[in-house]
Amino acid sequence: MINYNPKNWFSFIFSFHKSDTARILWKELIYIALLTSIITYVQIHVFPDADYLKNLTTVYSLLGFVISLLLVFRTNTAYDRWWEGRKIWGSMVNDTRNFVSKISVLEISQETRLRVRGLVPLYALCVKEHLRSNRVDALAFLTEEEKLAFKHTDHQPLWVVKELRELIQALKNQNKMDNIELSLFNQNLDRLVDSLGACERIGNTPIPFSYSLFIKKFIFIYVVTMPLAFVELFGYYSIFISTFVFYALVSMELLAEEIEDPFGTDENDLPTDALCETILRNTESFI
Repeated sequence: MINYNPKNWFSFIFSFHKSDTARILWKELIYIALLTSIITYVQIHVFPDADYLKNLTTVYSLLGFVISLLLVFRTNTAYDRWWEGRKIWGSMVNDTRNFVSKISVLEISQETRLRVRGLVPLYALCVKEHLRSNRVDALAFLTEEEKLAFKHTDHQPLWVVKELRELIQALKNQNKMDNIELSLFNQNLDRLVDSLGACERIGNTPIPFSYSLFIKKFIFIYVVTMPLAFVELFGYYSIFISTFVFYALVSMELLAEEIEDPFGTDENDLPTDALCETILRNTESFI
């Protein structure tokens, strides 16, 4: 995720960051410019007196309104997914803080403290990589048997939760906590699992294919045929108008596609790496 000063907007106008959609779409912009150039040339030189095209400006104004509504809905839906993901990770940070702060006041051995210090950040790391369809290598604090089990488990985050549940149950069996405290610890772990499930729901449920396909086709047809409506007013300048409109519309769609899956490594995705570091620092400060 890019950290920036939102008030320094003037510098954004003249900057050309690598996340700018113009860097991504430059080939498509050239193709659209060439295609609209051909259509414009044919309209001017082959069908110069096509009266049935003179009233298309009003039609394209109405279509522009329709496509703007579609893109607003598309962008809002994608941002809702991004923001929900951020709230989920915020809850995960709070739940890990609650867990380690409560366990830090118990009379536990140094070995148990070191194990908690390893397992809690490992859970956040496993969730982050799991959402990216990656796996985490076994860490040094695990025993050889645990390393083997961790390597072969199908779901690494749930394996870590299981180890944490066994740890707090062992503390209960050692009379280090009562039933109420055990219930509170389990509630923290339940919420961590709920956060994991919510993130999986976002990551595994993209926008319906037919909806995405319709928007892309709509934008393409709208832009490519735009010179038919504006060539009478702007002549060859309608090529630049069409290309700019294509850049604006497709950029909105491209940004929506990028943030609708917020757990990846794109520059506009959530700062999950930094959040994992936050959980690690919080755990080390308590334990």
